[in-house]
Amino acid sequence: MQQILKDGFDALALPFTEEMSGRFRKYYDCLTEKNAVMNLTSIEGEADTARLHFLDCAALCSVYNFSGASVIDVGTGAGFPGLPLKIAKPDISLTLLDSHNKRISFLKDTCKELGLEDVRFSSQRAEEAAFEIGGSFDVAVSRAVARLNILCELCLPFVHVGGVFIAMKGPDCAEELAEASKAITVLGGKSPQIVKYTIPGTEIVHSAVIIEKCKPTPAEYPRQFGRIKKAPL
Repeated sequence: MQQILKDGFDALALPFTEEMSGRFRKYYDCLTEKNAVMNLTSIEGEADTARLHFLDCAALCSVYNFSGASVIDVGTGAGFPGLPLKIAKPDISLTLLDSHNKRISFLKDTCKELGLEDVRFSSQRAEEAAFEIGGSFDVAVSRAVARLNILCELCLPFVHVGGVFIAMKGPDCAEELAEASKAITVLGGKSPQIVKYTIPGTEIVHSAVIIEKCKPTPAEYPRQFGRIKKAPL
């Protein structure tokens, strides 16, 4: 696994240190142990985890400069993409948000095991947390949570004007982009920038949808999730 990660970081033109290597190994061990009793991920094994989780998430550092940023990972689940970003860029200030308390407990234990500092945890729904800590982050990220029109209402409120929301999507996200155009405008975002990347060691192409926030999100957003899902913007 360590060689896969080193080669992958080299391919992404990102630095890879012994400390990063050790933390990814510990993260894998924690994930594997907990996944045996709790459904955290369907991706298993060192090679697949290294490529399809760790390198896929770390690849965001090749398309956006996270250095020194305050980052919130919305719907983080088992810690993706937030924890690989924190391992790759230790100087970010990270908040991991998930509505399931068991997942947050796992992430707290894992971060302690990895020796990661400046990480905060929130076991709330995104639409509730946004009214407490909205508008305070440089970057919001999200992976495999919902379609883009729904994600925008859940994530853009967390970002201050001038910050960005980055959604991790598949290679062909044109339909979702068209579907989300109204939501992006209403919630204060600019036209998205799409950056495609290939996961090192694979032929899998993913898209980073980068939406800069150019004006404040109206106070009535985000709505309750039931309304968001029933009547997306």
